[in-house]
Amino acid sequence: MVFPVVGGNESKGYEISNSLRFNDNDSARLSITPSTTQTSNKIGTLSYWVKRSTLGTAQFPWHFYPNRSGHSNDRTFQAFDTSDRLTHERIYTGSTQFRLRTNRLFRDVGAWYHIVLAIDTTQSTASNRMKLYVNGVQETNFETATYPSQNDDIDIFEQIMLTIGVGYSEGSYTGYFDGYLTEFHAIDGQQLAQTDFGEFDDNGVWIPIKYTGTYGNNGFYLEFKQTGTSQNSSGIGADTSGNDNHFAVSNLAATDITEDTCTNNFATLNPLFRSNFDNDGTYAEGNCERDFTSANSDRGYGFASFGVTSGKWYWEVKIPTVARANTGIGDATAIAGFSGVMYDQNPSKGFMVNYNGQIEENATATSYASSLSDNDIVMWALDMDNHRAYYGINGTWQDSGDPTSGSTGTGDVTTQISDQSHLNTGEPMFPFCFDASTSGESNFKWNFGNAPFSISSGNTDGKYGNFEYAPPSGYYA
Repeated sequence: MVFPVVGGNESKGYEISNSLRFNDNDSARLSITPSTTQTSNKIGTLSYWVKRSTLGTAQFPWHFYPNRSGHSNDRTFQAFDTSDRLTHERIYTGSTQFRLRTNRLFRDVGAWYHIVLAIDTTQSTASNRMKLYVNGVQETNFETATYPSQNDDIDIFEQIMLTIGVGYSEGSYTGYFDGYLTEFHAIDGQQLAQTDFGEFDDNGVWIPIKYTGTYGNNGFYLEFKQTGTSQNSSGIGADTSGNDNHFAVSNLAATDITEDTCTNNFATLNPLFRSNFDNDGTYAEGNCERDFTSANSDRGYGFASFGVTSGKWYWEVKIPTVARANTGIGDATAIAGFSGVMYDQNPSKGFMVNYNGQIEENATATSYASSLSDNDIVMWALDMDNHRAYYGINGTWQDSGDPTSGSTGTGDVTTQISDQSHLNTGEPMFPFCFDASTSGESNFKWNFGNAPFSISSGNTDGKYGNFEYAPPSGYYA
């Protein structure tokens, strides 16, 4: 199922099939030092799509480090700062030569942003020398706007080290990126417009189009369609521009290649969710992993970034460590307001199946499924058209459930508790997990089609997703 890009419709025939997921705790990065002379050191364009996962920390989607003799602190980069603003700047001989820092904040962890930086320092008008576009619109509202002097070097396409996913300065890496990147173009020698890479659809939403131009000597195009770890055309950092400017791969693996893109925006967990109950635990792997520890009675929820009011949907959750691991479906807004655990409330505004196989809701527990063991994969099929939900473990639907049974609801959760009201309120329903342990450790690896763990079989919803088990007929990622 193609989800909208920041609220719009799918792209007009041009689909981006893959992205690269960066987990900051993995120290993941791509890097290259070009061996050829650049087409221009005064003119160039960078275009990429980005989906953030962690906010409030300085993170570098890309960074150039010249390491000139006597100027070890020189660098040119684009980064999200600690206030979640986007900044592009060049530092030379210890001083900032030019900088554009937005007033706009980038805090939507469920959205893809398209960023274009277009530079031509030969221009006579200062503001034309460096242009920044976000989702098809040129940024003009800046916290800081210091433009290059005429004919300044831009330090982007020289024979210097370029890193993607991290900054590098004075011998150390810093500011690892956490999130997703896709459709990364670098154009050496041309200052292009945003319309070379995207367009507005009929609903006024910015979507990608295929770039058909040239790249110059040290330009590149990263599609992230390969899974190898070598610096070649089979590697994760393969350049498909025709220049063979392939990137070296560090601390990235095949599981970091996902189908979560700007034309097929998958759900993740939402780190901005806060409840009146506990909010412990950590997020990882592009917000597809939720980890709890025994320290300080660590427990809390993990809610999906998308909720639904109609349709049929499928997802999986691998649980490496069970402890008191629970998964369910509920009204995120209502549950966030509870000061105690949701299953002790009446009405609970949702339900979950716990680690012992009981359905918990409305302050009651009903026997339903088998107990969980470490590394089990939980399956959920949500039929919002008939207000039914089905729960499975390792390929077997519990209670002989049949997700294709429609209004009959054979073996579904609501039949067991004789209550469809949780799914019939008109409010969006969200997948969630909950760790209820104050001493053990529960871990959840969520797969909405963009699994953060290795898949042994590989199943789709007919077109999208990468699942361990086949989604039921008519259900979508």
